Amino acid sequence: MADSQNIGVPWIMCQQSDAPQPMINTCNGWYCDSFEPNSPTSPKMWTENWTGWFKSWGGKDPHRTAEDLAFSVARFFQRGGTFQNYYMYHGGTNFGRTAGGPYITTSYDYDAPLDEFGNLNQPKWGHLKQLHDVLHSMEKTLTHGNISTIDYGNSVTATVYATEEVSSCFLGNANETTDATIDFQGNTYTVPAWSVTVLPDCKTEEYNTAKVSTQTSIMVKKPNKAEEEPSSLKWSWRPEDTVKTVVLGQGHVVANQIIDQKAAANDASDYLWYMTSVNLDKADPVWSDNMTLRVNGSGHMLHAYVNGDYLGSEWAKYGVFNYVFEQAIKLKPGSNVISLLSATVGFQNYGAYFDLIGSGISGPVELVSHKGDETITKDISGHKWSYKTGLNGLESKLYSSNSPGSSMWQSEDLPTDKMMTWYKTTFDAPLGTDPVVVNLQGMGKGMAWVNGHSIGRYWPSYIAEEDGCSADLCDYRGPYDNNKCVTNCGSPTQSWYHVPRSFLEDDVNTLVLFEELGGNPSYVNFQTVTVGTACGNAYENKTLELSCQNRPISGIKFASFGNPQGVCGSFVKGDCEGSNDALSITQNLCVGKEGCSIEVSESTFGSTSCATDRRLAIEAVC
Repeated sequence: MADSQNIGVPWIMCQQSDAPQPMINTCNGWYCDSFEPNSPTSPKMWTENWTGWFKSWGGKDPHRTAEDLAFSVARFFQRGGTFQNYYMYHGGTNFGRTAGGPYITTSYDYDAPLDEFGNLNQPKWGHLKQLHDVLHSMEKTLTHGNISTIDYGNSVTATVYATEEVSSCFLGNANETTDATIDFQGNTYTVPAWSVTVLPDCKTEEYNTAKVSTQTSIMVKKPNKAEEEPSSLKWSWRPEDTVKTVVLGQGHVVANQIIDQKAAANDASDYLWYMTSVNLDKADPVWSDNMTLRVNGSGHMLHAYVNGDYLGSEWAKYGVFNYVFEQAIKLKPGSNVISLLSATVGFQNYGAYFDLIGSGISGPVELVSHKGDETITKDISGHKWSYKTGLNGLESKLYSSNSPGSSMWQSEDLPTDKMMTWYKTTFDAPLGTDPVVVNLQGMGKGMAWVNGHSIGRYWPSYIAEEDGCSADLCDYRGPYDNNKCVTNCGSPTQSWYHVPRSFLEDDVNTLVLFEELGGNPSYVNFQTVTVGTACGNAYENKTLELSCQNRPISGIKFASFGNPQGVCGSFVKGDCEGSNDALSITQNLCVGKEGCSIEVSESTFGSTSCATDRRLAIEAVC
């Protein structure tokens, strides 16, 4: 069918090793240098180079180093790659209900070269730019040259691309711990472990993936200078109306079975009410003073009510697709209303047969009686169930300035830690042009809108896993996966939420929160994201570009040419130093300017006694 469309360009199928001809099977992953297409006539294509990884609610923040990402790219082209595409190159935000997963966070920053807000993620962006500049200069040789490889052993190889006019070379060291010194075409080269050196003319080292000579940016958040927050934010509130659902159990659709949420709600809302009435008398076998309600859920959020009283909630971790909710209940003789609110947190959106994965309440739903050693179960899944999609506040568009209920907000007796509550405030847009974020620390779980635009789901009360983080500098060497180089252990999964400036008005802006679990809005505040510190650790004969992202460099905190030690924020001088004063030189070049270019060489900073690998380390304050 696809081939019959005669679209004029080849079809590809990623991660499909048995793709039939003429489809081109391609690779997705962190590394694709060893991938080979299933036909000798197909080009070696990498459709998704994962620049980092997404974050899940309850998960840690994954990071992939610039050195490792560049290594994966250079090694792919060293070993015959023809096409490489980044996933993601630009991080983003899952506004509204677009986050999938399930349990993928609203932020989809992905540690991409361009971050969630569009800022340069340095050094990753600059290090890759320099690599692609070098690769692009070799384009004719890489696409037309004959390939030959020399194997030095211990995972060290040299690859030559040669045409009749010119040759280009790669020196690769895939050993995870040992640097390699090799003789190649009459010259000696040292190739660090887990790196690739690129020689466009097979002589001069233009680039090595482990040697980062671009800026490192430390991003900071700055308070809203337009007003004193959070004290300036005046809140009003109103409860979500649950009388018909929690007390009366009245819905819009009735069925004598438990229905999957995707089928019942048709993806119109995260929320679906499951409601039924159970008639009991004391002669019923399940009746006792020791009864529980047992609900088999699909791994999303569940809130249970019995006869209008809140019973409890349950949710699972990322990757868990079922759980059992069970709580003690007190029923009365006669009619008892059981109301279950299911709240999905994004649907499965990848993997085989993802459309068949259930959501909502999977069932069975049971009353369980414990009488001594005897357990009696009454399955009520086949009862008449009433269903209602969404919440009344969502139907009334309480987040909109045009809502018919806009006059019913209260400003007195602001409740905190109260489930199913709407909050509203107004604020002044932060000054300037830097990206805007709102801090929702103190809130539980829910949804947020700015001037009627949904900025996504929030869940700052979900704390990331405690274990797996390290204070040590991440070692780029060795294979990467999303459990390596993680941060944010034991902290809220996501506290800061992106508010695009296109959502904001010049004068008064409105923030509306629907709080599902219970929280305190008095800590909410808006801030801006910008470069706080710009550092460099560039090698000799490179040009270091420093920038404060449209703001002036206000000072140089540290500068040393020679063999400085440490990382950004903790640089110290080494045991050899250029004869010229690096601090005064860089101050003259950079202070007061939005950006500056520094030639890293002895001609700039004076001679040193360093034997090799002379570098300039600099820390600039924005």
